[in-house]
Amino acid sequence: MEKDSKCTRLVVAAIDFGTTFSGYAFSLKNEWGRVFTNQWTGGNLISPKAPTCLLLKKDFSESFFGYEAEDKYTELTSDESHKEYYFFQRFKMILHQDVDVKRHILCYDISGEALEARLVFQHCIKCLKDYLYKQIEKSLLGTQDGDIEYVLTVPAIWGDKAKMFMREAALKAGIKKDDLTLALEPEAASVYCQYLNSVKEDTLSPSLGVVKPGTKYMVIDLGGGTADITVHQKCEDNTLEEVLPASGGPWGGKAVDDRFMNFLKELVGENVWEEFQKVNMDDYLDIMRCFESKKRTIVPEKSGKTRMTIPQTLVKLSTRSHGVKSFKEVIQKNDTHKNNVGYDTGKLVWNNDFFRGFFKKTIDGIVKHIDEIIQESEARDIRIFVMVGGFSECLLVQDAIKKQFGDVSIIVPEEAGLAVLKGAVFFGHVPDAISRRSARYTYGFQTWPEFREGFHPKEKKVEIENLVRCRDVFLKIVTKGEKVMPGYMRSQIFQALHNKENILECGVFVSDKKDPKFIDDPECRLLGRLQIPLNAEKQTVKTLIVETLIFGETELKFKAEHVHSEIQCEVIFDLLKD
Repeated sequence: MEKDSKCTRLVVAAIDFGTTFSGYAFSLKNEWGRVFTNQWTGGNLISPKAPTCLLLKKDFSESFFGYEAEDKYTELTSDESHKEYYFFQRFKMILHQDVDVKRHILCYDISGEALEARLVFQHCIKCLKDYLYKQIEKSLLGTQDGDIEYVLTVPAIWGDKAKMFMREAALKAGIKKDDLTLALEPEAASVYCQYLNSVKEDTLSPSLGVVKPGTKYMVIDLGGGTADITVHQKCEDNTLEEVLPASGGPWGGKAVDDRFMNFLKELVGENVWEEFQKVNMDDYLDIMRCFESKKRTIVPEKSGKTRMTIPQTLVKLSTRSHGVKSFKEVIQKNDTHKNNVGYDTGKLVWNNDFFRGFFKKTIDGIVKHIDEIIQESEARDIRIFVMVGGFSECLLVQDAIKKQFGDVSIIVPEEAGLAVLKGAVFFGHVPDAISRRSARYTYGFQTWPEFREGFHPKEKKVEIENLVRCRDVFLKIVTKGEKVMPGYMRSQIFQALHNKENILECGVFVSDKKDPKFIDDPECRLLGRLQIPLNAEKQTVKTLIVETLIFGETELKFKAEHVHSEIQCEVIFDLLKD
């Protein structure tokens, strides 16, 4: 390697916690470009990632993850002993809407039973950590947990609440606070592409390591749940700068799966489908795995048919429920789909054009959003797209983007589905690879300055401790789109409004607008409240506290201290309070 690892530990280990698939990887400090992954097995499948699903006993004494969870749950359902367990799958999207994320948000398992999501995420991360640690021990005898720097991936389009939720889940799973870094998924992928040629001498994959400083490119990270898109620029020192804040939406492979499963539900009837799921879990999983394979092989514009085996258990349930003798009759009774699908020798048969329709709405969403991004002034000169993530390997997605943006070079690196995971390992070794980030929101403090006649609205005029103040002013500290370096700090001095208060509380607000005036403007929302405990006996309205927010990292950080004594204060910044 041309560049030495900056990690202070022996090993960097990454956990890529995805919506549909998850995995782990690691590399050693002295040979950080050689990344080790796991090979998971499920049925006839061998994969470097496992399905993101958790089987958890209700007394929390047992937990299983991935293919092992699927197979174990199938066993339990076959002898009716599954009722003592929760089975969760594809649940990560509950953190997609940041405004809805609370500490006690609920997750619902396959049978509709609820459990606090933090426990579900915690047990998933713990399972992955335990598998990972066992593999590292085999590779490096005598390794202690303190020898490992952990990197956990999160979508860049997630808000600060969702990131804090994941950090708390990881800490509960046994990863120590100082041993954990969060990596933004498209950044990790970008770092992977940047260093790919340096770490693999035999690679034929195109790499960003050879592009000139000043080159801008778009990173299109298409995973199971989301499309996570950002724009990077290569700097003179070969670091990467985020040109535009990450954006995207729920246009991952799961959206295609949902449309396909909804088609089957409409075809056989909702009651039949629900009974099939409950009673024949092994066959249900076979359908999902088979469709996953079809997603990876369907090609653009090819005429002909797509065939997929349908389990006989579903055939029998359907014919019995509909009171007919054959599955062909089930199809013919369905006015919505009788002309869309056929049945021949145990297989469903679609015209290829109709089958490609399962992908259309999702792909249209991706293409439309990319088109909106390149209309931005900072993105109009982009001539390179980098496509990563498991769904980016779908040829239909690649074809649609090539057709819409024909004059752009499209890079799909080898192992595109592992770019985020391996890039997260790289990021742990070279955390300075990203030199500047673009603020996703405008951040500000809630303040109560002295009231200025003719400037402040009269309805916000209040009197406190004989002083006339304006309530709820948005004091901007960082503007949306502002370029900030890692560790960039913005501070503000605050004082308590009343004598002998035992806590100084300050609201931190965010806005999608660049210049909000008040915290109750329609586009503003509370991110969290900074709380600094005070000594009520000594505290007066003259007590001054400087509060500092630290930007430019993958997470928002904070600190506080007394102005005169410079003594650090305890700071509580809870974004997840219900």
